[in-house]
Amino acid sequence: MKKILALVILLNFTACAELQQVVNQLPQGGISELDIANGLREALDLGIDKQVAKLTETDGFFKNELVKILLPEELQKVDKALRDIGLSNLADEGLKVLNRAAEDAVGEATPIFVNAVKEITFNDAKNILLGNNDAATDYLKSKTQTALYDKFNPVIKNSFSKVGADQIWENLINKYNSIPFTSNVNPDLTDYVTGEALKGVYTMIAVEEQEIRTKVSARGTALLQKVFALQD
Repeated sequence: MKKILALVILLNFTACAELQQVVNQLPQGGISELDIANGLREALDLGIDKQVAKLTETDGFFKNELVKILLPEELQKVDKALRDIGLSNLADEGLKVLNRAAEDAVGEATPIFVNAVKEITFNDAKNILLGNNDAATDYLKSKTQTALYDKFNPVIKNSFSKVGADQIWENLINKYNSIPFTSNVNPDLTDYVTGEALKGVYTMIAVEEQEIRTKVSARGTALLQKVFALQD
């Protein structure tokens, strides 16, 4: 077993070393530094166009099990208690409010992503190409998370007001609090939904990155095919 493990480690190290060698030999290898940077930009743009845009649609969060926003852990008992007494429709409305707010907020993401993608350098691109299957997503997260939070939070707060979330949650929580032997709950969900919306955005970008890295058929342009062939 130790010999097998050592062999696997050696093969992985060798593969990374070979890829690094190919990249270090540019442009003699037939692909330029500019091509690599542009290829990574194109891959991220594709993830934004194909996946993040879906989240802005009605039910973009609510009907996508990868990113659907559920109640925070401390409120799971609220959801369960309401369903146990036949108020599933009310519980579902509460969940929809959270997800609708996230769908509204994601529309603010694209300009921030576009600016971050434009800033990718060759060194950034090389590190991403040599990195894990979600390295491009991690790069984008490091460059955009703070700015996105600042954009999402007020939009979500306004969305809660726009769709009557205050009334829905007041009704939901009051119903829960009226159940015998329960303790009162009065949560502020804006920060929670903001964080969950961010997770959803990066999850969907990672989905597209994984597709491009692992499936040649997902590389829809000559540039993507040429750049990601380096890591195959």
